[in-house]
This record gives sequence, structure tokens and C-alpha cells, in this order.
Amino acid sequence: MIDHIDMEIVRCLQKNSRMQWKQIGEIVHMSGVAVSKRIQRLEEMGVIEGYTVKLNERLMGNTYCIFITVLMKDYKHTKFEQFIMEREEIKEAHRVSGEPCFILKVQLADYRLLSKLLDEILVYGHYKINISISHFK
Repeated sequence: MIDHIDMEIVRCLQKNSRMQWKQIGEIVHMSGVAVSKRIQRLEEMGVIEGYTVKLNERLMGNTYCIFITVLMKDYKHTKFEQFIMEREEIKEAHRVSGEPCFILKVQLADYRLLSKLLDEILVYGHYKINISISHFK
């Protein structure tokens, strides 16, 4: 079971996964050792699945954030899912209910690369795109 202290620890790690246990302990009024044990328990429970680095895609050269909705031509989604997993520029992929079948979040450096990706998606289904004009959360 997860309590309010666990949730506060998770919030701290979401803000900065490199935060020291002692720093987290000061926030939740516990020792660093106690925080360490709680984090280990949360990892063992599967609440914390891993740690990652958040990149600024624009500074990495991927200026454009595009959302692509894909309506499959048939029900063979496995090959498309495999295609998605192989594509580094596809940052998120969600299989959704209703129409469309998939929603993809893509980060690209230019429209030429977008055009190439869209041509490859056409093998699997039809698409619509939305280009992000600002990001605020």
C-alpha cells in the first residue's frame, strides 16, 4: 500500500530523480536511510519502474513536435507496433479506443524528415497530423 509519504517521495523524484535521499528526507521529515528503504520498496512493488533523463528536444535539434493520428488499413497492428518501436523520432505511442487506432508524438528536425516518416506510415494506414505551436506542461 502506498501512503502520503510515499507519494511525496515520488513527487520529489519526478521533479529531480537525482535528488539525494537526505534532501528528500528533509522534505518528508525522515532520515535518508528511511527514504532509501521506502524508495527500494517502491521499486520492488513496481511503482517506480525506472529512472530517465528528460531532454530538451529543441536544443537537440528536433525543432518540431508533431502529433500523428493513425487509422489502420487492417487489423494487423503488430507490424505497425514493431515499426513504431524501431523509430527513434517517435517519442510516445498510444493505442487508443475508437478512431484513430494510434496517436504518436514525434520530434523532428525538419519537414523533410516528417514527409519521409509519413510516407512510411502510409504502408500501415491513413494519418492526420497536428503540429504543436507551444508547450506549457
